[in-house]
Amino acid sequence: MKHKLILSLAFSALTALSLTAQAGPIDTQLAGYKAAAQAADAKFTAFSAERGKAFHNRAFGGGKPDTPACASCHNENPRAAGLAPTGKVIEPVALSATPGRYADPAKVEKWFKRNCQEVLGRACSPQEKGDWLSYMVSQ
Repeated sequence: MKHKLILSLAFSALTALSLTAQAGPIDTQLAGYKAAAQAADAKFTAFSAERGKAFHNRAFGGGKPDTPACASCHNENPRAAGLAPTGKVIEPVALSATPGRYADPAKVEKWFKRNCQEVLGRACSPQEKGDWLSYMVSQ
């Protein structure tokens, strides 16, 4: 029994360290989005996970008809796997479910560029990116 408790505590500590290690690149990316959002709108103060959740689930009319919302492929529950129109399974977008997902800022930008165009029919604003990413970090 004592051995199981020690293993459980060790696993919990490693999980916490993994999540903490991922915070660095995400924090840097959010800081960049914040600076860009403030440059675009002097009234901008902070990102909102609630706005990010609404953005994730909102249906837009400007993109592709088979992908009207982020949730169309990424699932309304960000902790669950999604499914692309091609049938490919997409790992969960919530940081808690896929801790290494946002470790590479260039990869994050690549997917924002592609997915924003497909869903919105345009590039996402820095505030939209920051709100959405804040929502994923909170999940």
